[in-house]
Amino acid sequence: CHGMTATCPAPFNLAAHVLAAAAQTPDKIALEILRASGAERWSYARLQAAVRGTGTGLAALGLAPGARVLLRLGNSVDFPIAFLGAIAAGLVPVPTSTALTAPEITAMARDLAPALVIAAEGVAQPDHPAPVLTLDRLRAMRDLPPCDYVMGSPDRPGYIVFTSGSGGHPRAVVHAHRAIWARRMMWDGWYHLRPDDRMLHAGAFNWTYTMGTGLMDPWAIGATALVVEPGAPLSLLMRRHDATIFAAVPGVYRQLLADGKARDLPRLRHALSAGEKLPDATRAAWRAATGVEIYEALGMSECS
Repeated sequence: CHGMTATCPAPFNLAAHVLAAAAQTPDKIALEILRASGAERWSYARLQAAVRGTGTGLAALGLAPGARVLLRLGNSVDFPIAFLGAIAAGLVPVPTSTALTAPEITAMARDLAPALVIAAEGVAQPDHPAPVLTLDRLRAMRDLPPCDYVMGSPDRPGYIVFTSGSGGHPRAVVHAHRAIWARRMMWDGWYHLRPDDRMLHAGAFNWTYTMGTGLMDPWAIGATALVVEPGAPLSLLMRRHDATIFAAVPGVYRQLLADGKARDLPRLRHALSAGEKLPDATRAAWRAATGVEIYEALGMSECS
């Protein structure tokens, strides 16, 4: 489906693949960050320029190829730009939850041995000798000349994520660049994703569910990703900004149903659930309220 082949192309770079639509539809909106007062819009051309400029800035720091970059960033556009910028430059980003405490992130950094930490103000940082890149310095990189994508084996490390710890202790899981290629089987198999879709995901960026389903997969097919700013009215913005696919965990569906907000969503084609088991009662109540289905998947951080 969608011209898929059995094996990932080589040489390959995950960020180049994710942002390939910038060449075909440069002016199309890749990302909308939704607020009660309006939306911040990023075209594919603008997003790619920011990512490749960030790649240039990170490369200028002289980090070794494949060096690990610990991300301590919240739900802002800085997150995907830093994540894809590092990958574009041949580095290995490691997204982490902003909810982690200083002792927790210190323990993780001890095992990870990052060469750089990119941190937003107010987010706990590890007690670690790696230099810290502030948000101001990161944002200044966006306007630098574009880096060349560092191409290489699709099997080489692309990014690292930590499991949620449901197995007892969070573990670092290395994903190859080809992980993004493998995800293509979900475009038809789970999402029924199309280039004209507007995918709204309700989760935090550091999570593989959000990063893959909410950002990278829509961009890889040339669709539009919608992100709601924390605290903004989710159902209202879903309706106002014409979300066609909505992705969340079961708890979000339960909350929208309890608030009586799950209605009047004429553009919504269907919804997606993962992260925990979706109760049959929630699925039935959502169908009754909205007229659309929730399609469920089970995934682990270990298999993206």
